Amino acid sequence: MKAVRFHEYGDPGVLRHEEVEQPVPGAGEVLIRVAATSFNGVDGNIRAGFMQGPIPVTLPHTPGIDVSGTVEALGAGVTGVEVGDHVIGFLPMTGDGAAAEYVVAPAGILTAAPTGIPLADAAALPLVGLTAWQALFDHAELTAGQRVLINGAGGAVGGYAVQLAKNAGAYVIATASPGSEVRVKEAGADEIVDHTSTAVTTAVPPVDVVLNLAPVEPAQLTALLGLVRTGGVLVNTTVWMPAPSDQQRNVRGIDLFVRSDAGQLSRLVALVDAGELHVDVAQRVPLAELGAVHARAAAGTLPGGKVVIVPA
Repeated sequence: MKAVRFHEYGDPGVLRHEEVEQPVPGAGEVLIRVAATSFNGVDGNIRAGFMQGPIPVTLPHTPGIDVSGTVEALGAGVTGVEVGDHVIGFLPMTGDGAAAEYVVAPAGILTAAPTGIPLADAAALPLVGLTAWQALFDHAELTAGQRVLINGAGGAVGGYAVQLAKNAGAYVIATASPGSEVRVKEAGADEIVDHTSTAVTTAVPPVDVVLNLAPVEPAQLTALLGLVRTGGVLVNTTVWMPAPSDQQRNVRGIDLFVRSDAGQLSRLVALVDAGELHVDVAQRVPLAELGAVHARAAAGTLPGGKVVIVPA
């Protein structure tokens, strides 16, 4: 089968589109014929060698944490899934990913794919959708009537976070650049602050929750903490920079490490099929061009929304 792998850490040039042996599912695993994977920023960090401590991988390594596809074969002891099922999942970060024609996945991380969108496009949901869900509901415990600031709403996680927060009955204030303002508005933000021309800390009134998705400086993150009301929460996804807290005001700072959760992913799928959650796919790119996607990401020229990578 064809796969993209890197045999050493480095810039996007280390990615090779090559012939590899098709994997065989072990006990508790399934073999998936890949419809698509998607590009996530962490893929570039793993490839560059920046994540060797928290996410150790064995070289050569196949990237691609998200997967959508069709179950091709079952390993011993697998129940609850059948050959021919359309599935999606957030793959273990330390194992080989789905930038390939086939991938092996633990059966327990998979859930049925949405039926209302193309199977390939469903690969744009798992990692970023779960990040938004866990930030808002596991950590911030967002409820109806609360006010939430989503800093960095123009990215893929931000798009889901805006939609999920609105679905939960929250009042959503979002920061976005002029290039992503329309997309963030369509996602349902009640207010949009152009962070390129306006100081967020002076433009935003107190909120119950701040969700930081942007690679801001530590001083900026601390300033965002000042926007949180007493007893509120700041959830930070830029985990290389610890979230600050304010014990005097009982404001908690939480660093989010997203985890695979088939139950939560199933709830996201249900929202997609109900028309309450939009999956934003900017481009479909052939597997052989994955290196170019990594290069564009490094240069900051990827489009808004998700880029999905298709083997065919």
